[in-house]
Amino acid sequence: MDKIYAMQLFIRVAELQSFTRAAESSGLPKGSVSRQIQALENELGTRLLHRTTRRVHLTQDGMVYYERAKDLLANLEELDGLFLHDPSSISGRLRVDMPVAMAKNLLIPRLPAFLQQYPGIELELSSSDRLVDVIREGFDCVVRVGTLKDSGLIARPLGKLAVINCASPDYLTRFGYPQTLDDLSSHAVVHYAHNLGSRPPGFEVWLDGQTQCVKTGGILTVNSTETYNAACLAGLGIIQAPRVGLREALRARKLVEILPQYRAAPMPVSLIYPHRRNLSRRVHLFMEWLSGVMKDYVD
Repeated sequence: MDKIYAMQLFIRVAELQSFTRAAESSGLPKGSVSRQIQALENELGTRLLHRTTRRVHLTQDGMVYYERAKDLLANLEELDGLFLHDPSSISGRLRVDMPVAMAKNLLIPRLPAFLQQYPGIELELSSSDRLVDVIREGFDCVVRVGTLKDSGLIARPLGKLAVINCASPDYLTRFGYPQTLDDLSSHAVVHYAHNLGSRPPGFEVWLDGQTQCVKTGGILTVNSTETYNAACLAGLGIIQAPRVGLREALRARKLVEILPQYRAAPMPVSLIYPHRRNLSRRVHLFMEWLSGVMKDYVD
């Protein structure tokens, strides 16, 4: 059995949900396609497809194999064009994860140019405040903001984002401008926590080479960066966030920077990926491109 050929037929059957249509599109008898898929299942020791009289659909194992087979065939196709310098020779799927604000403010505005340059790349972009499992969820690379935990993955530093303190004009009109850290005891800070139920210690300040926390008022805790920024815009309190995600609101004077002499420590930005060796060209090109984009925003 030609396993690569069998994979190609399997993908066609899975996508068309029909042995008949897959056979017609391949110019083969239906029986030949069926025998190839059966031989592949026997080789793997699992059933990949549920067959009914009306249609064909993937089993749980079939879903996993389908995703891996697509990536493998894309890598083989890319390998065939390894020494070609035509951008159109680079193809396949990229699965990337990054924080919502970064995807919205940094990546998406620049993405059309990248996809026009490499039209064969299919991008799957995940963006949330959840820390995805890079290996188990099949991500090629992810962007993490903040201090990293030891995960056994490869980490490539991209720089640091300046963090500023902001409040809305409405909030400042009602409660006044804090001038010192002591003033914060009578001000509301919007708290951010990955897991609700835990509450950050307070307003962070980078002094003398270390982070110090100042106790403040504030009764709202959120677990989404979008909600965090929205709460500040609504006048619910002071936030501390990377400047890059607040630039538009600052320009429009919807937010005002306060206490510039008491900022939190800059937030490191890192590109995380599973393997240093055997990195596909499309993943390597995307990471180099993203590193270039980030240079305009990091210190």
